[in-house]
Amino acid sequence: MVEPIYVPVLPTRRGALNAYEELDARVRRRIAPLWTVVPWTGQERTRGEPSTPAPAPDDYQTRLADWLTPLTDKLIKAMGGRPGWVDAAHVEGDIHGAAVSLWRLASRHSALRLVTGPERHPTLQRYTADLAFHSGRGLGIRVLVDTQDEPRPTDLLKLVDRLCLLPSRTDLILDIGAVTDAAEAGKAAITALDMLGSLIPWRTVVLTSGAFPRLDDNSRSAESRHISERHDWQLHQAVCAARPEFPRRVLYGDYSTEHAFNANIPHVREKGPPWGVMRYTTEDVFFLGRTPTRDGARYSRADRIDRVRATARWIAESEGFRGAECSEGERWLDACAQGEGSKGSGSAGTWIKVGHIQHMNFVVLRLIDDVA
Repeated sequence: MVEPIYVPVLPTRRGALNAYEELDARVRRRIAPLWTVVPWTGQERTRGEPSTPAPAPDDYQTRLADWLTPLTDKLIKAMGGRPGWVDAAHVEGDIHGAAVSLWRLASRHSALRLVTGPERHPTLQRYTADLAFHSGRGLGIRVLVDTQDEPRPTDLLKLVDRLCLLPSRTDLILDIGAVTDAAEAGKAAITALDMLGSLIPWRTVVLTSGAFPRLDDNSRSAESRHISERHDWQLHQAVCAARPEFPRRVLYGDYSTEHAFNANIPHVREKGPPWGVMRYTTEDVFFLGRTPTRDGARYSRADRIDRVRATARWIAESEGFRGAECSEGERWLDACAQGEGSKGSGSAGTWIKVGHIQHMNFVVLRLIDDVA
């Protein structure tokens, strides 16, 4: 079996799930995603803090299960028996509504490993560890480095001991979170790796972070096109160069073309802004082009489509564009850039999916080159 070399942290949303399924099989087998189950309803969750949802209606648990079980089944089907992790922190506290879905993830029909974290309630840590034990696949421990003043090795060792975890079946995921300064984040990453990475002989050590910028409705007045540095890639390269003697390979992880907090936003939410984002990844930067998704007083239908295709041309004609033959993502962008009329211009969901496809394909090829 070919070992995975890349860990994208992906939300359990349609765009990411469809992108993973549509990757070339040779690329997909080098990827072990960390799926984060998004919250169902309520407000955006604060990273690293326990969820405190408002009082729920009497049928909340039933309605949660009715949404979560099909989502879990789709995730298992998309993975097709390949390895990865799933973090259900946003729903695991609703034990009755999430029980069936979490059990399915721990069943023989899935190869996914469940995840817990040091900041979570001991009862939920124990619950997740028990499910992981029954799965026979072990457990991942996701440490949110950006929410702590300094890593606490003693606390992590106590967690491993209390949950009776075997090092050979336990993975350490060092999650740096959103990165805007690679040098500063690199210092935190090196400290975390030094203090936690060698505590026990972990089965796998992953270093992940996200540099894709957050464009929300408050940025309406911002320019429609952006070029943003890939601090996540810079961080990983710097850490590996600083610690060449580390006893095991540190797997590269990122948040693909999603902001690190996107998985904290509920599935049921208010209507989004009237624009979406086309995304493209190069060696050092992200290209982001905001494009309108709805006709209205400001844009006619024809004007909106023209703007979409102009954004695709901006990407396809850039120096960093790798050509239509590189992946389905590049093929779609090139066809959109050259097309006419509305057919093939996509939607916000399509642009997210295409962004994930080209990014994950590029990262895997880049990592294969590094290994070679």
